[in-house]
Amino acid sequence: MCRLIGYLGNSILLDELLYKQEHSLYKQSYSPLELKSGVVCADGVGLGWYDEVGKPFIYRNTIPMWNDRNLEELSNYVQSTCTVGYARLAGIGESLDISNCQPFRSGKLLFVHNGEISNFQQTLYRPIRDSLSDSTYRLIKGMTDSEHIFALLVEMWQSSPDSTVFSALRATVQKLTELASKYDTSFSANIIVTDGQAIAAIRYAYRTQAPTLYWSCDALKESDQIIVASERLSNQNWTAFGEQSMLSFQAQSLQPTISLLD
Repeated sequence: MCRLIGYLGNSILLDELLYKQEHSLYKQSYSPLELKSGVVCADGVGLGWYDEVGKPFIYRNTIPMWNDRNLEELSNYVQSTCTVGYARLAGIGESLDISNCQPFRSGKLLFVHNGEISNFQQTLYRPIRDSLSDSTYRLIKGMTDSEHIFALLVEMWQSSPDSTVFSALRATVQKLTELASKYDTSFSANIIVTDGQAIAAIRYAYRTQAPTLYWSCDALKESDQIIVASERLSNQNWTAFGEQSMLSFQAQSLQPTISLLD
């Protein structure tokens, strides 16, 4: 399964997150410690960030992170207060195509997912698409379950003028659970989603076990930051997400709120 990372806080160079930590995302791509399936994350890499006026950008590639010199150069130049990234381990039958690479973006939303919908093509592929509006349906460019979950989240985000990344993420996993129950399948969904000013992250599964997920307020030994990651970036002050739990925090205060989902 993929390795994820998300960050919100003071402005930092992105290589601080991707390369410089003891167990950085770069190291996790070729030497993961808590990967439940597969050996390495060699099927692509992606990064999303916001500039100083809050505009989101994405970089994606289908080569392994350890071979991506362009990303290494980019991360030594780009600074941001909010970023998400991932190293990809493709699911069975998924092609190495740029359209299947994360992060996914819509408007100001950036999204990364680690997990899977069991037998996706035979179970929830069509039901998820049937639940989307025409405009959201047209967002889907690839074939992964991750992108379909993102489309469902965008649908929830757009369904109410009062939606937040927190409420949209909660509604998304609730809808997925309803569909999985109806069509007799299972899924795992570790998700990080942000609009640049807030981040919501969840560790959730239905009729299976969710991958690992952690968070820390001081992993970089600085104040005013929170990091979420599939694996600890260091041995310092990381808290494991409980099963079926969601963490949310906003740029104004960076005070984490933890909630449990039924």
